[in-house]
Amino acid sequence: MVRRWLTPWLVLVSVGCGRPDKDVTFPEVSLVLAGGDTTIKNRTSSAFTAPATNLNEEEFNLHGEGDILFEGEFVMAPAPVRPGLGPTFNNTSCRGCHVRNGRGMPVLGENGTLRSPILVRVSLDPTALDRFPEARSLQGPGHGPYPVPGFGTQIQNHAVFGHEPEIGLSLSWEEATGTYPDGSPYTLRKPILGYSGSAEKLAVMQDSGVLRSIRQTPPVVGLGLLEAIPDQTLIDNEDPDDADGDGISGRLNRVWDPVAKTIAIGRFGWKASAPSLIVQTGNAFADDMGVKNPLAPDADGSIEISEDIVRKTAFYTQTLAVPDRIRTNPSALEGEKVFHQIACTGCHTPSLSTDGSSSIAALQNQTFAAFTDLMLHDMGEGLADGRPDYLASGQEWRTPPLWGLGLTGTILPQSGYLHDGRARTLEEAILWHGGEAEASRKAFEKLPKNERGQVIDFLKSL
Repeated sequence: MVRRWLTPWLVLVSVGCGRPDKDVTFPEVSLVLAGGDTTIKNRTSSAFTAPATNLNEEEFNLHGEGDILFEGEFVMAPAPVRPGLGPTFNNTSCRGCHVRNGRGMPVLGENGTLRSPILVRVSLDPTALDRFPEARSLQGPGHGPYPVPGFGTQIQNHAVFGHEPEIGLSLSWEEATGTYPDGSPYTLRKPILGYSGSAEKLAVMQDSGVLRSIRQTPPVVGLGLLEAIPDQTLIDNEDPDDADGDGISGRLNRVWDPVAKTIAIGRFGWKASAPSLIVQTGNAFADDMGVKNPLAPDADGSIEISEDIVRKTAFYTQTLAVPDRIRTNPSALEGEKVFHQIACTGCHTPSLSTDGSSSIAALQNQTFAAFTDLMLHDMGEGLADGRPDYLASGQEWRTPPLWGLGLTGTILPQSGYLHDGRARTLEEAILWHGGEAEASRKAFEKLPKNERGQVIDFLKSL
């Protein structure tokens, strides 16, 4: 199926691998609010923490209950409030990784030891199953990643009193320099992981069959709108064989849904490996905090929190307001035109819509400007983590939404971009694009310096 533009206000343009004529007509600006009726006019450090502006009284109250759970610190059981932390974990609360509901950044201790809140996902290459035969029985339904024996699918580098972390993590950076066609220099960096622990654990981590992927926590605003996009809309927009010949072959991930007990479209996570926000939240409780729950129970089936707690926490992320973009910066408005000209919208679809099927009234029949297609795209060897996740290959990533992108430094100064936080600036993030996005990246590199700056100003206006 060929992707179809969903935006009624968008004037369609034909964009090839190069820049089209300056005379091409571009979309009107300022017509679609970033989050539809959920949008808030707030560009401060609290911009990601407000409830959607169109919640009814019942939804508003439930949002508040979820907020308390999202913010609260979990502790060791037994405890009267929020028990169940550990025995190993990455953080003690949702907000510990999603700082002010935004993205995380690596917090380094002595000697580069990674404390939080970057995560490391792990799994086994099927070719290593002969060395780790016990992993065959650990794989869940839906043919997802093979868990690493003793580690699961995520390294937990903290532990409660009386226990040892699974392994210690450290982080360093490898830098490389480059030059634009006009002679302007730039520097890129990528993260290098280090490990510390027992000889037995180090032997596992150093095995060539153990696949590792550093993940930076993403912002959580607007997620309910993405969840409410009809499945058929996404299916209609797939183009796995590049039938329209634009060099972009987006496809959906299909993953196991433990609630529906079936394969479903993946929407959330860097590789779209979670089908819904309740599944994403249940997994986060278990993997990030070690809190077992009905969606991710312990091996013996035991749980430490109820499904009601998981659902209320998920509801909080479903009903956060989306801050609107800046619409008065002339340079940013010109940059939006260039953004279209160099075909960035081939993946970063300007707007999407929900229908009336959501159980949350505030999310029904909304058109919003998320700048994502929720598809998997091959982003080239430079960004590859080599770790497949369901249908996603080791070079594929889901297109991240761009709404709120310009608030990254306001929410958490020095936070990075891309899946592992390697890009310190938006310019670096663009320069890492390869694969299906290589033509757009090369077009960006060839732009005059002032037009490159306009593109950055546009991204900062979101």
